[in-house]
Amino acid sequence: MSNNSIIPKTITEYDLRLLRIFVSVVEHGGFANAENALGVTRSTISVHMSNLESRMKLKLCLRGRGGFSLTEDGQQVYRAVISLFDSLNDFSLLVGTLGKELSGEIVILCADQLHSAKQKKLAQVIKHIHESAPNLHIVLDGSSISDIEKSLLRDKAHIGIFPDYQKIDGLHYSLLSSEPIYLCCSKTHPFFDTLDNQISDEMLATAAAIHPGIDIDAAGREQLKKLNLSARAYQFDTRKAMILSGHYLGYMPQSFIQQELNSGDIRIIQPSKLNYRFRLSLVNKKTPREVNKVKLLQQAFTLAFELTEP
Repeated sequence: MSNNSIIPKTITEYDLRLLRIFVSVVEHGGFANAENALGVTRSTISVHMSNLESRMKLKLCLRGRGGFSLTEDGQQVYRAVISLFDSLNDFSLLVGTLGKELSGEIVILCADQLHSAKQKKLAQVIKHIHESAPNLHIVLDGSSISDIEKSLLRDKAHIGIFPDYQKIDGLHYSLLSSEPIYLCCSKTHPFFDTLDNQISDEMLATAAAIHPGIDIDAAGREQLKKLNLSARAYQFDTRKAMILSGHYLGYMPQSFIQQELNSGDIRIIQPSKLNYRFRLSLVNKKTPREVNKVKLLQQAFTLAFELTEP
């Protein structure tokens, strides 16, 4: 890049405005597509871009019959601007954590539905957060395990709730709950009226069964090896629906099927033999950007779930 740019060493607000317009043009693929996003006309965008190029004494983009494209200098400037804006965002988040009152978003992501008892405890968590920091905007959402892991590592979420079947460097895991998970079938399945001692390993190996969709722990993998895994369902509610179809066996925690057990719509098969532990963990980044928000969440979950440590 040229060293005689007229942009001063201290970047002004006007420079930042021009750079934001530049980023929008790049990310929308040209002046025309950026009009709606920026809320200004194409001619106005053109003037701003010309001003930016003049201030930087660089040719940033090419436009004409061949369409919009960045020059080599433009590509380098774009990467640098993205880094600059990320740094500004980090600074804003840091300043937000220094005040007495926490503000902004606090994000909790869960990989599976929680049964009623855990929902009540989660409600206590929300109550504690709201009463402790009423200015916080609470975001509670569901996502896949891999997406939650990425969100935590990128500081896009503060706490995740999911099974700790694998542990990733950079994340901290606290056991939230542990319960047995059992092989089940519905009342319309051939095994429903068959006594446990009459269901052989050979019968289990040929009956269609559901894979939980994740690489579970060693004990769980040993149980799954006994089955004919011909379907996949990670979420407990979707897995229960497949079991209720009468065509599949599947592993479920008793807490999720208690109503169906009581009504006789589902039964558990060989509970003393065909079971493994389902462990749910509270997960956060080891070095989070917003430490105080993570500490508040850890405190809230520790109180609600009666954990031994935050």
